[in-house]
Amino acid sequence: PWSCSHVLFPGCELTSSTKSYTFQVDEEDDSDHILALSVVCLTDGAKDECNVVEVVGRNHKNQEISVPVANLKLSCQPLLSLDNFKLQPPVTFRLAAGSGPVHLAGWHQILHRDDASFEDDDDLSEEEEEKELAPIMPAKK
Repeated sequence: PWSCSHVLFPGCELTSSTKSYTFQVDEEDDSDHILALSVVCLTDGAKDECNVVEVVGRNHKNQEISVPVANLKLSCQPLLSLDNFKLQPPVTFRLAAGSGPVHLAGWHQILHRDDASFEDDDDLSEEEEEKELAPIMPAKK
């Protein structure tokens, strides 16, 4: 009862004047959203300095947490492939160090519920509930 669509996330650019970007979805949307980050790279005009990009989100206790995901430097690592690093919106990307410009790009995955009155597939069928495990026998010596 679910369908999935992928939308290219055209990305964002972090610079000394625009140090953060927040990706969020409409709170009333009942679809599940995933942002898959695929690449972080320095773009034209970057200086040879450390550029640290952090992801700011919320943990299971709804506390804000920030995690560095990239440390880019023009002379040794101008690009980092993140292999579709999955994040759940809302999520903020922040340039914690350096002046950029740093470009981030990826995919926005949307899982649509096709039928609002869906059945829970996790329930066991009546036949499965009736089956009982054989009792554990003590080991023979």
